[in-house]
Amino acid sequence: MADKITPAELDVLEELWKAAPAAASDIAERLGKKKSWSAQTVKTLLARLVEKGAVRFEQDGRRYLYCPAITREQYARKEARWFVDRLFDGRTAPLVANLAGSGKVSREDIAELEALLKELKRERK
Repeated sequence: MADKITPAELDVLEELWKAAPAAASDIAERLGKKKSWSAQTVKTLLARLVEKGAVRFEQDGRRYLYCPAITREQYARKEARWFVDRLFDGRTAPLVANLAGSGKVSREDIAELEALLKELKRERK
């Protein structure tokens, strides 16, 4: 999956992560509550995701059923890496410092970060 996934494509992918396999009409119906997209728009977005390797499909009679070809975790890892590489020169510490400076880091976040750092230190010995 080399191509970037657009925000609209991510909306479709999120629906597939919630419940797959799904037909384009099912996804359009679920997204209809949040978006004013036609079924054709959803089909176009699905075709793009298939082309990018993020979604696969199988034929079921006259319809196609779509499933994610990547997990949410794989996508998050790839996007996080792209973000850190692009904005922080590949370094994690400036990212954490930036988040800490925003005042949006809770005590729970700090505890999780400390536990993660301890685990990383153990693994790197």
